[in-house]
Amino acid sequence: MGAISVIGCGYLGAVHAACMADLGHHVVGVETDAERLAALAAGRAPFHEPGFDELLARAVASGRLRFTADIADAADARVHFLCVGTPQRPDGGAADLTYVDTAFEALLPHLRAHEAGRPALVVGKSTVPVGTAERLADRLAEATGGAATLLWNPEFLREGFAIQDTVSPDRIVYGLPPGEAGDVARETLDAVYADALGRGIPRLTTDYATAQLVKVAANSFLATKISFINAMAELCEASGGDVTELAQAIGYDERIGPKFLRAGLGFGGGCLPKDIRAFMARAGELGADEALTFLREVDAVNLRRRAHAVNLAIAACDGDVSGRRITVLGASFKPDSDDVRDSPALAVASMLHERGADVVVTDPAALENVRRVRPLLPVEPSLEAALSGAELVLLATEWREYLALDPVAAGALAARRSILDCRNALDPVAWRSAGWTYKAMGRS
Repeated sequence: MGAISVIGCGYLGAVHAACMADLGHHVVGVETDAERLAALAAGRAPFHEPGFDELLARAVASGRLRFTADIADAADARVHFLCVGTPQRPDGGAADLTYVDTAFEALLPHLRAHEAGRPALVVGKSTVPVGTAERLADRLAEATGGAATLLWNPEFLREGFAIQDTVSPDRIVYGLPPGEAGDVARETLDAVYADALGRGIPRLTTDYATAQLVKVAANSFLATKISFINAMAELCEASGGDVTELAQAIGYDERIGPKFLRAGLGFGGGCLPKDIRAFMARAGELGADEALTFLREVDAVNLRRRAHAVNLAIAACDGDVSGRRITVLGASFKPDSDDVRDSPALAVASMLHERGADVVVTDPAALENVRRVRPLLPVEPSLEAALSGAELVLLATEWREYLALDPVAAGALAARRSILDCRNALDPVAWRSAGWTYKAMGRS
C-alpha cells in the first residue's frame, strides 16, 4: 500500500491520520493553521480527546506520520483523505463548502496515477450536502482525465470515542462511482482498511448520494430522539410526571431502545446542530423541504432547553439571580471533550451572567476555549474553589468528576445547598439526604 495523505488536520483529520499511522501506514497530514501544525508536528494534541496524546506522540515518533503546510508534499500518496470542516454559513443554515472546495482545488495539480496506471484515490470524509460528491467527481474527471477517482467515505466519530470509532467503527460506508472505476476504488480503500475489515466490521457499498445522506440522516435521527425525550420532559413537568421513569419504561421497547433518552440540556457541539440545519437547507434547494420540516421543531425543542434551565435557576434563586453566586459544573458540550462550540452548558452560563448572576464556570478540559470565546465569563480550574460560597450549583456537563462528587463534602463548601441537575445524572436521594435542595429537568 502506498502512502496516505490527510488534507485538513482538525479534530477529524488529526485523529484519522494518527490512527492510520498507528496501523502501519505512512501518512502525511496537511494543515494550514500554523499553531495547530506546530503542535501536531511536535506530537502534541491541539485538543482534548481521551488517549489521543499518547497515540499522536507514538505515531510521530515512529516516523510513519509527519505534518506539513505544503500540499505538494502529498503528491506521492496513493490515497488522499479530505477531512476539512464544513461549518454553518453565517447567512443561513446551509453548509459552508469553502474549505472543501479550496482544499480540493489545491490538491488537483498534485494528483497522478500510480502503479501501472492505477488512479489515485481521493476519499471524502467531510460531512457535505448531498450533491457535493457528484460535483467534485465531475471536476476531478475534468482536471485529471481519469488519473484520479473520488470515493465518499463518511465519518461517524463521537467526541470522547474518536480513536475507537476510527479503528473499530460500527460500519464503514463507501460511496462509489459506477463500473470499473468503482471496483478499483473499492479495492484500494479496502487495502487501507484491511485491519478493520479483517475483524469483520461491516462494509456497505453504495452510490455517492446515499453515502452523503447516511451521515446527516444518522445525526438527524439522533437529534430527533434527544429532542423527543426533552419534549416529554416538558410534558412531565406540566403534568407531574417523571421523565427518567418514562424514559426507562419506553426504553425497554426494542423498537426504541434506551440510548440517548436522558432528558436534560439537549445536544450541542460542532456536528448535530449545524448538520440538521444544513440538511434542512439542502432539502429546500432540492424542492423536498417538506420532508424535513419536523427538524425545525427538533432544533427549537433543543434550544428551548437552555432557556428553561435559566428559568429553573432563577426560580431556585427566589426569582432573581442578580448578585447570586452560581457555580456551573461543565462548559464543554459533552464530557471527555474540550469542544465548546454551540455548548448548552456554556450558553446557560452566559445567559445567567448576562442577567447579573455572579457566575463561575469550571471544567476539567475546556476552560482555555471558554476564555477564548467568552473572555468576560469568570472561570475557575479548581472544583473546590468553584464550589466555595456557591448559592446554586448547576450540573451542566456530566463529567465523571462531577458525577462522583460527595454531596456532603460539596455541601461543606457551598453557602447554600441548592443544586440544579441539568443532565439528570445525579442521585437525588443521595443529594437530598445530604441536605441539598435537588431539582432536575423533567422531574417533579
